[in-house]
Amino acid sequence: MRSKELSIELRDRIVSRHRSGEGCQKMSTALKVPKNTVASILKWKKFGTTKTLPRAGRPDKLSNRRRKPWSGS
Repeated sequence: MRSKELSIELRDRIVSRHRSGEGCQKMSTALKVPKNTVASILKWKKFGTTKTLPRAGRPDKLSNRRRKPWSGS
């Protein structure tokens, strides 16, 4: 199961702490976020934004409601 995405405010807070020179371990303990999550958010340098970017792959053709099997008589 996937976890929920972090809010943009929290991501911006992580970036601002990084700019001030704070390390990943200190940020993760202060903000109660896993260290790997902090490290992955610091990829903002590569993309220039902390917003959620579109993901690769074809969109689903069926919605979640249509995908569920029908259990009627």
